[in-house]
Amino acid sequence: MSGFDLFWLFFMLAALQPVLRQRLLEAARQRTIARIEKSRGSRVILLVHRQETMSLLGFPIMRFIDINDSEQVIRAIHMTDPEVPIDLILHTPGGLVLAALQIARAVKKHPAKVTAFVPHYAMSGGTLIALAADEIVMDEHAVLGPVDPQLGQFPAASIVRAVREKPREHVDDQTLILADVAEKALRQMRENLRDLLSGKYPPEKVDELAELLTQGHWTHDYPITFEEARKMGLPVRTDMPHEIYQLMGLFPQPVRQVPSVEYTPVPRRAPTGSPNHTSWRDFWRKEP
Repeated sequence: MSGFDLFWLFFMLAALQPVLRQRLLEAARQRTIARIEKSRGSRVILLVHRQETMSLLGFPIMRFIDINDSEQVIRAIHMTDPEVPIDLILHTPGGLVLAALQIARAVKKHPAKVTAFVPHYAMSGGTLIALAADEIVMDEHAVLGPVDPQLGQFPAASIVRAVREKPREHVDDQTLILADVAEKALRQMRENLRDLLSGKYPPEKVDELAELLTQGHWTHDYPITFEEARKMGLPVRTDMPHEIYQLMGLFPQPVRQVPSVEYTPVPRRAPTGSPNHTSWRDFWRKEP
């Protein structure tokens, strides 16, 4: 074999490496999903958006909730018997409102219990979907977010507020039209959230949550922690199964030349007999 042949062999192996690694990850995910479904007697559905090396040459891409996601999640729900519980694992910054609403409505209509697991974050449309579930299991450091509508780069609530506070004669027609659309978006989102929450809370609590989460009381990236979600009255708990963390470990970020976070990937426990000693079993099964 000549040097030229060796060069092409090396090039082909380097080009195929991301594809092979992706196939191995997908097989490992399916095995872990099957193990969780067997232990919990449920249908496991993942909605995970993070950078992954997906293309042939390894270029990373970032994804958000889109219509393709809603089609796939709804199809998975349709393939699940009405009496089978659903475990929905969410790790997403949000995305298209239409797609998130379609998923949320399908989640609410499923007769059996639906549990939303949030190991790290589920913002915006991800929060909308989590609110449609019967129960939300969050890591103690995980966060949810407001579901107030955004128009381009501006929050709808801020557009409406700016027009109201500025003299009408100083506002151009395009801004007035934008404010009209923003008012409609705020009203529509509040009504959609009321519909998703109805039957889960008393009517006055439904109105309170719909107003708080949709009308721009916070910035759109405001982190709603477990403690704050519990104070709001949301059905949250923190006993995240260890298998969920294992599954999320199979969705790695692209490998960087110099990692930004580094540690020894083994549990670090206090010496036996010390006041802070925690067994491996207790470490993953902490009470909320």
